[in-house]
Amino acid sequence: MKRIFTYIISAVASVSLLASCDLDIYPISSIAYDEDAQLIQTAANLTALENGLLQSYRTYQMGEFTIASEVEMDCFNATIDYGNNYGGIHKTDYNFTSSDYYVEDYWSYSYSAIKNYNIFIASADNVSDDLKEAAAVAKGEAYFLRAATYLNLARHFGKAYKAASAGTDLCVPLVLVYDQAEKPARATVQAVYEQIKADLDQAATLLAGVKGEPRKDRPSIDAVNALYARYYLDIADYKNAAAFAHKVIDTNAYTLAATAEAMTAEYVNDEGTEPIYQVHARLAEGTNANVAYTYYQADDTKGKIFRPYFIPTKTVIDAYDAGDLRFGAWFDNKEWVLMNGSFVQGQFYVFTKYWGNPALTSNLRNGRQAPKPFMIGEQYLIAAEAELAAGNAAAAKADLNVLQAARAATQTEATVDNIRKEWLRETVGEGYRMTCLKRWGIGYNKRPMQTGAENIVNTGDVFDGKVFKADDYHFQWPIPSHERKINKNLVQNDGYDISE
Repeated sequence: MKRIFTYIISAVASVSLLASCDLDIYPISSIAYDEDAQLIQTAANLTALENGLLQSYRTYQMGEFTIASEVEMDCFNATIDYGNNYGGIHKTDYNFTSSDYYVEDYWSYSYSAIKNYNIFIASADNVSDDLKEAAAVAKGEAYFLRAATYLNLARHFGKAYKAASAGTDLCVPLVLVYDQAEKPARATVQAVYEQIKADLDQAATLLAGVKGEPRKDRPSIDAVNALYARYYLDIADYKNAAAFAHKVIDTNAYTLAATAEAMTAEYVNDEGTEPIYQVHARLAEGTNANVAYTYYQADDTKGKIFRPYFIPTKTVIDAYDAGDLRFGAWFDNKEWVLMNGSFVQGQFYVFTKYWGNPALTSNLRNGRQAPKPFMIGEQYLIAAEAELAAGNAAAAKADLNVLQAARAATQTEATVDNIRKEWLRETVGEGYRMTCLKRWGIGYNKRPMQTGAENIVNTGDVFDGKVFKADDYHFQWPIPSHERKINKNLVQNDGYDISE
């Protein structure tokens, strides 16, 4: 059946459509979209719509969208002053339900953006000849962003890709055409990953001529290849995972920070050479903040203090070698910390990887950084893991050692344990920990507190004593209750209350 929507021809209406956040609150008759109409009419209109696509992607980078899965795993302890922020997902007990705020946001922001990508993809070919080339590039960006978004949704709401069961395991709904009245059921893991590959193939063709460079603020062919590498690692196609990671590495365009000054440029000032794709950020617009790790404040007594909701576990602190540049850049025990009404200093480490870029705040550093969803360090990790799994230990060791040498860490053999340890050391706080444990088919045994934090963190079976088994159903987040209320075709993940 053909979908009919009211069409408003002005560019302003078109831009408003791509910027809208919640279509559920508007009646169908008010939606300014006609699938046969010419949505893109001028160069200025195209630029505005393209910027809308990139903005849609930016809305679910960093902040709660990476913190939630990180604190669910074993890298962070909740402090006694955490105020139950991320409480349900950190404890993963009866408090973690399908009504969880962070789960709802992850789903709704992702699908709101997918709606925008779908509309643009459907409209990009219906342009005048003078706009075809630019529209094709923007269409490639939309395909890339849709692929990246579906991969993240699959990693959070579906089971890990297993060839034997991917054809029956449920993942997330595949929505490729805008239709507000549609109530799609969940597609299988296999179907979602096949669509990710199809979108990447389209993006690779359309963005083939878009050369990558450090800190590029929109998708390039290097970003496409980096996402291919993630995709192939997920489906255990190790030969292609390593090959695509090396397509990015071998450009020699992206340099690992190898000095304290370079680490500051990269992780404080957002001016480094590691990002394959660094999302646009400026003070006037702001970004999502990773404030939960620092919560930096002014204080009448001490001047400036930390009041973190979460601090690193002993597992994280003990993972680093003496002199590792990452430890010096990302962990601090020199600033005063206010906890439970008392000031402490030098007793434990606060996680400062996302303390904040001073240029993105008008006062105190506030956890705001330019999001960097694709970094060259991850490509070395993907290559090393994939090469070892494919039986090429020498190549795995070479890639692992490049990363370790740059970070001033001890160079090791490429064993499974060493590569997994390097994933933790390199990507802590970036939202990958759940994905890694899930891909490896392992859980974790408790969240031991770091030395000096004995009176700082919450203790008990759901806190530092948490045991998270490899088959724990919380590796698959619940389908949000709001979505299931309005779409009865959505089946809940195992383990959660289906009555919610």
